[in-house]
Amino acid sequence: MMPNPQRGEVSLKINGEAQTLRLTLGALAALEARLQSASLIELAERFESGRICASDLLALLSAGLQGAGASVSEEDLAAADIDGGAVEAMKVGLALLSSAFGTGDTNAA
Repeated sequence: MMPNPQRGEVSLKINGEAQTLRLTLGALAALEARLQSASLIELAERFESGRICASDLLALLSAGLQGAGASVSEEDLAAADIDGGAVEAMKVGLALLSSAFGTGDTNAA
């Protein structure tokens, strides 16, 4: 199934299969808690500034997968093969945030 940018969906190929990611309000709340962010603005600024680590990116992508209905843990995602590697994962993560906050291009990935 193709991602729907109007719904804030993006796609990432994991273990050779295209997966849809979406940050619902619940997924954003879980991500805030997981990354100990005080607010959505702080969370967005953290990623926009580039002050993130690989575990932050795994948390973001996992939240996006869960928001789209997949039950993929951060541990499973860490062990998965992501087409394009870390660079593609970061690109998709930023597109996911952008689509959730309506701040830019949602056609990445």
